[in-house]
Amino acid sequence: MLKLLVIQTAFTGDVVLATALVEKLHLRYPDAQIDFLVRKGNEGLLQGHPFIKNLLVWNKKEQKQKNLLKMAMQVRKEKYTHVINVHRFVTSGFITFFSGAKYKAGFDKNPFSFCYTRKVKHIIGEPYSGSYTHEVARNQQLIADITDGEAVFPALYPTVSDETKIKQYQGAPYICIAPSSVWFTKQFPAQKWVELINVLPAHYKIYLLGAPSDKELGETIANKALHKQVINLCGKLGFLESAALMKGADMNYANDSAPLHFASAMNAPVTAVFCSTVPAFGFGPLRANGRVVEIKERLYCRPCGLHGHKACPEGHFRCAAEITNDQLLWWTSKKI
Repeated sequence: MLKLLVIQTAFTGDVVLATALVEKLHLRYPDAQIDFLVRKGNEGLLQGHPFIKNLLVWNKKEQKQKNLLKMAMQVRKEKYTHVINVHRFVTSGFITFFSGAKYKAGFDKNPFSFCYTRKVKHIIGEPYSGSYTHEVARNQQLIADITDGEAVFPALYPTVSDETKIKQYQGAPYICIAPSSVWFTKQFPAQKWVELINVLPAHYKIYLLGAPSDKELGETIANKALHKQVINLCGKLGFLESAALMKGADMNYANDSAPLHFASAMNAPVTAVFCSTVPAFGFGPLRANGRVVEIKERLYCRPCGLHGHKACPEGHFRCAAEITNDQLLWWTSKKI
């Protein structure tokens, strides 16, 4: 029997996009065992996943090296036939190297790529090139030889409990906004979210989504907004509960960050606000009901990096400041 391990120990959104590999592998090998390795904190994304038998969780924040060795030994003990490492950094490369699997696939940027039996170039698209490869399609190349070259969509599977919890918020039409990002320059400013909320139709409830660490940001936005139905849910919902809520929204707003990929995984409508980064990097919406909104002008300084910065390097943050409400309200004429 085939026994496969997918490794993605990067950020939350990266894990969501990597679920497309699970979908594809299960489609091609429905009887195979598929396990998934994530870093601690992201395991909630995959709880109860119907195609994942075992979820391996590596604690990177406490005793990192000791826990890395422990995880590598656990992986080796499992005797996987295939290890597919989506992560591009040394720690996951070491686990892959030590796994003993005959089939080891990963990207060439990983320092341990010399041990891979299938090595794929990870190519980031050129800004404003007009054509680019999405990260889901890049990931699919890792298993193209054992499946085919056609990528499928990522998917999340909220449980019955998740669906039950969020029903209390679904009695009236609503919009979800995930206002935060790990990187400042990828985050639409709080005041810009307030300005958007103030012109959203009054009959909508507005739910602010995010982690516990985003609660203060959510409170700031909710308190400044004039819209009378803004509810701060930051820190109150888990990953899958948030994804389930987004599924039923008339629109979801997100930065170039994990909630955008939640929407793609749930086939939920989404407006993705790209500030310092660009869609050509390969992390935009995947579905037809998604749209990117970005500054119309090609700024000399944009993009200023692949991931973003703690502050605008040029000091003006025009890539966010000059996005207009008219751009963000593109969908309302279809609903009202």
